[in-house]
Amino acid sequence: MAQFSRIEVAQVMKETGLVPLFFNDNIEISKKVLKACYDGGARLLEFTARGDFAHEVFGELTKYAVAELPGMIMGVGSVTDAAAASIYMSLGANFIVTPVLREDIAVVCNRRKVLWSPGCGSLTEITKAEELGCEIVKLFPGGIYGPNFIKAIKGPQPWTSIMPTGGVAPTQENLEGWFNAGATCVGMGSKLIKKEANGEYDLEKIKNTTQNALQIIKAVRS
Repeated sequence: MAQFSRIEVAQVMKETGLVPLFFNDNIEISKKVLKACYDGGARLLEFTARGDFAHEVFGELTKYAVAELPGMIMGVGSVTDAAAASIYMSLGANFIVTPVLREDIAVVCNRRKVLWSPGCGSLTEITKAEELGCEIVKLFPGGIYGPNFIKAIKGPQPWTSIMPTGGVAPTQENLEGWFNAGATCVGMGSKLIKKEANGEYDLEKIKNTTQNALQIIKAVRS
């Protein structure tokens, strides 16, 4: 069951501006990466459930976050149907992110008052998502559309909150582009959390990169 309401989750997304994306099928490695992001200042993590038995890893990872990382909001991405969304919510997911707009996922998430963020690529899809109760729309793949897409959407719909995912990097230029265009927050995966040449994660680097990205976002907004 979710520990945070959808309004609380949306508020933290807006306040911090960053949602790290990560998947690994090893629970101990996942714990270390999660803590590195947390120590860097991140207060949300989207577990991109793309592997076999991903729900088992997520369940254990969420238990760890609840016990050891106060205020850490765990969510799940790459969810493609209502059944999967329901499973992850029963394991403690506080938000559900999808690559596409699906009404069945909207229904099960809204029933439990869990934030859901569908992948959209047009004003029509964004409007439909908002009619279904979406607080923050995911722009995916963000790198294909670019910051100017958000700027164009915010013209006729200044109330729309958008989270680009894909094509987001922890650099001054990239983050300035997204937030100056009107992004509410950004989802960042491989550019933030990636294996080194030796196949392992540099936890200190992940921590520092997360911290630096959050500082850039804060500075751009001010």
